Amino acid sequence: MFTFLLLSCQQLPEPAYLAIPESSSVQTVSLLGDSLRAAVLGDSIKTVFTKNLDEAERDYNADDTSIENIIWYGRRLAYLGEYQQAVEVFSKGIELHPVEPQLLRHRAHRYITLRAFDHAIQDFEEAGELIKGTEDIVEPDGLPNALNMPRSSLHTNIWYHLGLAYYLESDFENAQKAYEKCIMASTNDDMLVAAVYWYYMSLKRSGKDELAGQIIEPIHSDMDIIENDSYLKLLLVFKSEFEPDLLLDGSSDALSNATIGYGIGNWHYMNGRSARAYEIWNQVVKGNSWASFGFIASEVELSNDSIKN
Repeated sequence: MFTFLLLSCQQLPEPAYLAIPESSSVQTVSLLGDSLRAAVLGDSIKTVFTKNLDEAERDYNADDTSIENIIWYGRRLAYLGEYQQAVEVFSKGIELHPVEPQLLRHRAHRYITLRAFDHAIQDFEEAGELIKGTEDIVEPDGLPNALNMPRSSLHTNIWYHLGLAYYLESDFENAQKAYEKCIMASTNDDMLVAAVYWYYMSLKRSGKDELAGQIIEPIHSDMDIIENDSYLKLLLVFKSEFEPDLLLDGSSDALSNATIGYGIGNWHYMNGRSARAYEIWNQVVKGNSWASFGFIASEVELSNDSIKN
């Protein structure tokens, strides 16, 4: 609890996105200096998302102290690309429920989206302290998979996204610690391969090649995967059991392109082909799925390279 109090008392600089005028349609600015706006959704998807948001907003207005109402209103806003407003909703909820790990976890996720990695880390670390000694709970999906079967939980989402936030800050040692906790908390193959994927890359970036090889040794093509097929195939590429060109050629979905693009770029980078890696990462950031983790990670790589040069 003492650690939690120290974490919660730390004052971080305001996130850069708060400098954007309220009248602007820009949600945040990329690490490369690009203005990022909510993605344009197809009519059918937008209709469904808007209906869901209207319902969540009605529930929230009826009782804005309910943790469930706060979470769903914030999540539904984010699905329509209103990330700043989602953070505001979660922040108001945290004022009412300052020791509620679910609210901290959801706000932190959207801090990652808005490129406020340090704020995300602080929230996830606080949430991690708060869940110590508690039973894990399955988190319902706002965007259900093909079988409508939730695969992640409060604990795994906290550790998974904390590891990601540290990874994006190039703090690979702390990323590894978070992913070790995520792997221990995982109860299905979807969550396991997602955690192992980022854990492996954190180890490789730290020069721990032998341990990295051991970590992916148990990964195989017949795992019980519902939603993280891209991560599984990338791990098989890392094991030299899947042809990387098949992934790049066969991916048409924007999110998959960002996920696969970053992973294949990183595979080239880890094998000494940095020019090819940066070529692929540049292609990723020309897409429009700027909220996806592969896009953000590609952006970080290009930004870090620009600073070095």
